[in-house]
Amino acid sequence: MTDLNEKEYKGFEEIKHRDENGEEFWLARELAIALEYKLWQNFSKVIDRAMLACKNSGFEISDHFPEVRKMVEMPTKPCKNSEKIGFIEVNKTKRYILDFRLSRYACYLIVQNGDPRKEIIALGQTYFAIQTRRQEVQDYFNRLDEDNKRLVIRGDVRQWNQMLAETAHNAGVITDAEFAVFQNAGYMGLYGGEDVEAIHRRKGLRSNERILDFMNSSELIANLFRITQAEERIRLENIQGKENANDAHFEVGKIVRNAIEQTRGTMPENQPTPKSSITEVEREQINAMKKKKNKMLDE
Repeated sequence: MTDLNEKEYKGFEEIKHRDENGEEFWLARELAIALEYKLWQNFSKVIDRAMLACKNSGFEISDHFPEVRKMVEMPTKPCKNSEKIGFIEVNKTKRYILDFRLSRYACYLIVQNGDPRKEIIALGQTYFAIQTRRQEVQDYFNRLDEDNKRLVIRGDVRQWNQMLAETAHNAGVITDAEFAVFQNAGYMGLYGGEDVEAIHRRKGLRSNERILDFMNSSELIANLFRITQAEERIRLENIQGKENANDAHFEVGKIVRNAIEQTRGTMPENQPTPKSSITEVEREQINAMKKKKNKMLDE
């Protein structure tokens, strides 16, 4: 472990609290600072996604993200739109500030849904790692409807794609243009020669829409397998050079395609394209979750 890692791990440990029963927990506003989020508005969006992931994993949100509030002194004039920035006005000098008491699992889901460009997020993923999470998701997975399956798998794809990008960079895939060629190689292996542009065109997507957001669960699983195996092969074999990395990604994609063919499965290019993007599904479910929560508070 590097000195930087030790310092950052210590930072997560220092903001850990224990209640009267010895149960550990973290406060969301303290975690936001530790994860280098300057605005609560931005961090609250990450919490929303983490809550949705918690729900889709079969757990009660209230068990892992209970709300807590505390009164704070506000030396400045109260904001008219105080509720929009996480405050509930009490009077001119004091307000209740919204916070969450987070379990370790909640913290893990937050860092899984955080900004992958932040080095601290990767460190947080290691610190809050829960070895049983995949088994928990697997046990619950078969009971999910199609859209919720997509949400679960898309979250894994997002994280593994980041890991693959880092591994490819270490192998010599440096520029954006080189990474686009690298990505195309994997898709061409899996899709029988179709590159990103061809897949995008076949699915009838607009220029700003991403193909991974318009895949059903089976197609996402095939791509997740491609991504994880390509990352592992390039890393473990210490493949160097962008051409070699491209070849490895293509070969892994082709191996996954052959496996689908041998099991008489549906080829990825023949999978139906969902009508709604995963972003729309996520937004709708977060809104529904908030409405349900507000309704419960009103009762």
